[in-house]
Amino acid sequence: MTDDSVTRLLAMLHDLDADVDATIDLADEIAAGGDRALLPRLESELAGAVAERNGYARELLGGVVAALGGAEILPVLVRASAVDLGDDQDGLAAEIVDLVQADPKTAETVLRPMTRDDDLTVANRADWALRFLP
Repeated sequence: MTDDSVTRLLAMLHDLDADVDATIDLADEIAAGGDRALLPRLESELAGAVAERNGYARELLGGVVAALGGAEILPVLVRASAVDLGDDQDGLAAEIVDLVQADPKTAETVLRPMTRDDDLTVANRADWALRFLP
């Protein structure tokens, strides 16, 4: 996948008339492509989605970031998840749990320090994620 694919995905995420299935399919294609070089842009866009209070974009981008980044990316996902946008976060929570269980050693290494974060919401969310260690 390329930056063009990410640009198309972002356009679809901001277009209220975009086909949901096509948007999800494109997100899945980007994730399956395995291009870790896209991570910095996707992380930035994920932060932007949170700042814009766009739960739909947070869920889809979080899934792509999780697929490309693995357990090392858990801090990014936990911070995105710590912001209450009024949605259920089922997808993002599932991504976090899957990463924790897929690579417990890395998950503990990156999440344990977050339990002492100055932002108590982040600290609590990291503590929640650690509960899924096998």
